[in-house]
This record gives sequence, structure tokens and C-alpha cells, in this order.
Amino acid sequence: MFRALRHPNFRLYIAGMAVSLAGTWMQQLAQSWLVYRLTGSEFMLGLVWFCSNIPVLLLSPLAGLAADRYPRRRIIFAAQAAAMLQAVLLAFLTLSGAVQTWHVIVLALVFGVSNAFDIPTRQAFYIQLVGKEDLINAISLNSATFNAARVAGPALGGIIVARLGEGPCFALNAVSYLAVLGSLAAMRLDESLEPSPDTPLERLRQGFAYAWHTPPLRGLLATCGLVALSIAPVMTLAPMFAGDIFQRGPDGLGLLTSAMGLGAIAGTLSLARRTASAGLPRVVFFSAATLSITLTLFAISPLFNLSLALMPFIGMAIMRHNASTNTTIQLAIPDHLRGRVMAFYSMMVIGMFPVGSLLAGALANHLGSRAAVFLGATGCAAAAAFVYRRQTQWTNWLTPTRTPHDARHPSPPKPLSERANG
Repeated sequence: MFRALRHPNFRLYIAGMAVSLAGTWMQQLAQSWLVYRLTGSEFMLGLVWFCSNIPVLLLSPLAGLAADRYPRRRIIFAAQAAAMLQAVLLAFLTLSGAVQTWHVIVLALVFGVSNAFDIPTRQAFYIQLVGKEDLINAISLNSATFNAARVAGPALGGIIVARLGEGPCFALNAVSYLAVLGSLAAMRLDESLEPSPDTPLERLRQGFAYAWHTPPLRGLLATCGLVALSIAPVMTLAPMFAGDIFQRGPDGLGLLTSAMGLGAIAGTLSLARRTASAGLPRVVFFSAATLSITLTLFAISPLFNLSLALMPFIGMAIMRHNASTNTTIQLAIPDHLRGRVMAFYSMMVIGMFPVGSLLAGALANHLGSRAAVFLGATGCAAAAAFVYRRQTQWTNWLTPTRTPHDARHPSPPKPLSERANG
């Protein structure tokens, strides 16, 4: 289950990320509660989530180009440093009592820009840390760490917000970035790269052409986008459920978020035990189907404890879906396009979420929060039906021997300099 930890660089990476992500989740909860306290508006909650993530949708192609051209560790280091600066400013404004809603929106955009370069680059970075043989394990352990932070961060954040306010959460998040910056600086990697004769526009075109002309990849990316849109309401509107519907305040919000993280840890650790990739498309299907059922039950739940009991299953399904899709894509794509393809993956998984958040806020204003979550459940049901019909095609794509269908859509030839890069 933990075989990827035999790689020293991955051990450094996962240790630094565990601390930093706990701080990030603490800030996300405190930020949502701050906006809820300042405005009491479902739409504003959706708008802040939108600003935090929309840069990933718009800027990820540029990040993918950079990840295939420049040392990935340096890109991640710069992005994490920018996120730390954002947290420092948000802490200062909140602790000084000067914070306004527009401050939160602008700083959410700054955070989103740093994420736009950080997330796709980190996805492409795993293979440098562990190689292909431990890739599924590394992705699963990273997801488990992400969700362990989701448990610890919001639980602690809810307590701090209830007793001290939002400002200390932002300050602790700023300090937590020192852990990941230190771990990146301590790594020993060969990051030498040769320049490419192709223009950035041509390299971007190659990435789009490969994604569009590879039907299994195109289908997986479309599924990721639909699921990201569909889960946005339950995550964006969690403060409304905790505050207005169930009257449980920031402590209740912390419990809901942490329960989702507990389920996600269990789901991703079960994936970490896998050594074969053939069954991953089946995992994608069952995850989408589980989401459609659990979100429906959450939308109609009359009790806080019932909703709390559903959150682990929602978290488990979300992360099993994302981790299995991520691994399926990474095991099948060519190395010279990895950064660009994982940028498209990030656009769907992270970049479509803000669109869903904005829609969730607007729908909740007109129809109510429960109706918005129920519509998300309908979207997951559609995704499950789509995946069910394509499991065989995606499984064949993962096999070493290409099917005749794949042969009709080969990956574009490498430029000479990239062939030399090997």
C-alpha cells in the first residue's frame, strides 16, 4: 500500500504537502465562513469558489506548456510561494479588521492563478518522483494525503473560527507553506531539459490534437468535467446546509467537510493497494453511480446526522473517481505530452468546478440549496451512464497492445528535439 514511499524524493514531497494542504483546507473553510458572515449570500459563496478555481480552467494550457518545457520543481516552488503571499495578505486584512468582500474575491483570484500553474505541473511531476511502476500507488497516496488534510484542516479550522475568528486560520496557512517549500528545496533531481524548435503555439496545438483525436482520452476528460460540475453544489453550499438548514454553525461545517475527507482517505487507500490497471474504468463507473445515489439522499435529508453519515460516501466516490481517472490517463499517454495532457485533466477536474460553483449559487438563490444538490446528482447519473457504455474501450486503451481503433488515431510525432529528450 505504501510502496511509493521507497523513493526519497516522493517521501519529501508527501511530507511537505501533508502540512501545507492541512493549512489550505483550514483556509478554505475559514474563507467560506468569512464570506457567509459578511454577505449571507449563496451567490457570493459560489462567486468566491468561482474566483478561486476559474484560473485553472483558463490558464492550465499555459501551465502544461511550461511543465513540458521548464523544470517542474521550479514551477511548483514559484506557485507555492505565490499562494503563501496570498495567505499572508488575507491574514493581515482579516486580523486588522479591514477585510471586505472584494478583498476576498481578489485574493481568491490570486490563489487561483497560483493553482493554475501548480496543479497540472504537480500531476506531471509524479512520474519523475516514482516512475511508471509505482505511479498508481503514488497518485493514490497523494490523494489520501490530500484528504487526510481535508479531515484535519477543516476540523481544526472550525474550532478556531468558532473561538478566535477567521484571521488565525489564514495566518496558520501562510506558515504551513514553509513545509512544502522546504521539501522541494531538499529534493535531488536531474531536471536538465533541451530547448524545442517548435513555437509555443505549435506545441499547444499538438496537445489539443492528441486529446481530441484519442477517443478514450476525450471521453475520460468529458466525464471528469461533468462530475466536477455535478459535485460543485454540495461542496459550495456546505455553509448554507451547516448554517441555515441545520443550524450547526462553523463547527457543523467543519464536521461535514472532515467527514467527506475521511471517506476519501478510505477510498484512495483501497486504490493504493492495486497493482493492475485493467479494472480502473470499472472504478470510474461505480464511483459516478455512487455519487448519483448519495447526492440524491443528501439533497432530501431532513437530519444533520444523516447528512453527516452520507459525506464519507460522497468523499470516497469523488476521490476514487478522480484518482482512477488520473491513473488511467497517465499510464496511457506518451511522456512528451504529459504536461499538456495533465493540464487538460486539471481543466476538467479543477477548472470546471468554479463554473459549477457559480451555477450552484445562482440555482440556490432561485430554487434552494437542496434543489441545486439534486441537480448535481442527476449530472452524476448521466456521467455513470456514459462511462458504462465505454468501459471496454477504455480498458483496451490501457493495454500494451493497441487496438485497431487506437491505431487510426496515433499520437502526433515528436519534434526532433523531443525525440532526443527521450
